[in-house]
Amino acid sequence: MSTTTAGIVFVGSLVIALALVHIPLGDYMFRVYTSERHSRAERLIYRGIGVRPGVEQSWAVYARSVLAFSAIGVLFLFFLQLAQGRLPLHLVDPGTPMTADLAWNTAISFVTNTNWQNYAGESTLGHLVQMAGLAVQNFVSAAVGMAVAIALVRGFARTRTGDLGNFWVDLVRGTLRILLPIAFVFAIVLVAGGVVQNFHLFDRSANTVAGAAQSLPGGPVASQEVIKELGTNGGGFFNVNSAHPFENPTAWTNWVEIFLLLVISFSLPRTFGRMVGSSKQGYAIASVMAILALLSVTLTNLFQLRHHGTVPTAVGAAMEGVETRFGVSNSATFAAATTLTSTGAVDSAHDSYTSLGGLWPLFNMQLGEVAPGGTGSGLYGMLILAVITVFVAGLMVGRTPEYLGKKITPREIKLAATYFLVTPLIVLTGTAVAMALPGERAAMANGGPHGLTEVLYAFTSAANNNGSAFAGLSGNTVWWNTALGLAMVFGRFVPIVFVLALAGSLARQGRTPASIGTLPTHRPQFVGMVVGVTIILVALTFLPALALGPLAEGIHA
Repeated sequence: MSTTTAGIVFVGSLVIALALVHIPLGDYMFRVYTSERHSRAERLIYRGIGVRPGVEQSWAVYARSVLAFSAIGVLFLFFLQLAQGRLPLHLVDPGTPMTADLAWNTAISFVTNTNWQNYAGESTLGHLVQMAGLAVQNFVSAAVGMAVAIALVRGFARTRTGDLGNFWVDLVRGTLRILLPIAFVFAIVLVAGGVVQNFHLFDRSANTVAGAAQSLPGGPVASQEVIKELGTNGGGFFNVNSAHPFENPTAWTNWVEIFLLLVISFSLPRTFGRMVGSSKQGYAIASVMAILALLSVTLTNLFQLRHHGTVPTAVGAAMEGVETRFGVSNSATFAAATTLTSTGAVDSAHDSYTSLGGLWPLFNMQLGEVAPGGTGSGLYGMLILAVITVFVAGLMVGRTPEYLGKKITPREIKLAATYFLVTPLIVLTGTAVAMALPGERAAMANGGPHGLTEVLYAFTSAANNNGSAFAGLSGNTVWWNTALGLAMVFGRFVPIVFVLALAGSLARQGRTPASIGTLPTHRPQFVGMVVGVTIILVALTFLPALALGPLAEGIHA
């Protein structure tokens, strides 16, 4: 079987698997978020944190709950890292000292579902911090994104109310009923595939290399690996992330990990359709996601398989930075999937991709990671783009735009437009400031267009809460830790506030009956319009920066 054919089979099997679970998982999540019953464990949690589960919240209270919970998470994880030397299962001599600025960056990173890492995992953080700090945030940060998405859907589904549900109920249910059961099952699958799960810090091997005994790192890897993919988090237990054989041993575990990072985000449109009372609306959103995803996967594979790598004269240079057990095509598919979502996990070095092959992971993040996007954040990002598309269509025909029976008035479009503009503003401002400071430019390992791409990729990854790195950037400095930390926190929570404000505005409206002038939003025409608006908006925003980075490098090569 040729490499191209094998890649097509790999992608095709993923498409089939995701299509098979789309309805049952989407329906299950619909029941989770609409059920009025609380389990005994959930009631105990509510009692412990002083929450009345039957009391719903306005958008402002919901937003304050999100921010308060996340702030507590940042503080807890910050101090946990600084105290790790006095905790069990810690590293005696960390390879990278945990400084205050690095602890700040890491705490923000995991709480915002970014998982950017300016350190080597196995040589910096002990097992207790990895389990009680990072893995816990992998669960709850994903549950926060899902809760915000469900709140926005309620805004479309409800009429003449100021209530969007209860954040604490949505958070607990998303964690206990959705993320934990799936993670438990697939952690066992990964262990069966060879992923490490133990409490060993470093094991001395009987084998020697150049006369020195090998020191093999261990740890509770499978339990963290599964939620880093399922929750679209992405932080690696080991420095090389999913390229490490203890995290991702074989080609079939590679397939499982790609499936995990896509499965919830591709199923949430079904949940959306059920909650608004029209499965066709859910299929339309899922179709937009699928078209953009297949386009990206195809182009990434094409440029990786057909073009030379970063070493133009080398034979087979596209294999540079790629694990031989995965190959070029499967690695390219992983790269596309991890940046189409907000996962950020990597099984190859994006810095070593071809100039145009490296462009697409960058462009995927600049799309807003909506195809299918992060766990929860992909759905609410796509619904914002649908609102903008409806508004543009309304201007074209001279009618007040409507979406799902809700009028898109100046207030709604201002909130949607501001949501869209926040992330590009952070990315481009951060990149411009970094390139203007000689000391910060010195952090680039490469000059010219490739060096610019490294910096642009870093701020794009941070502001979009992805967490993957283009490599080549020495980011563990006070300035970079602080700047990227600010990009992560503003890139996560400012858009969330606008999403919840939009949800509250929509929920207060009544239902406008469809008329002959209403744009049908479940047909192929609308699907194509949303795809076009998404690509055009991003192209207009980022094309000048891309032209100076990966496009210039591709033309020069």
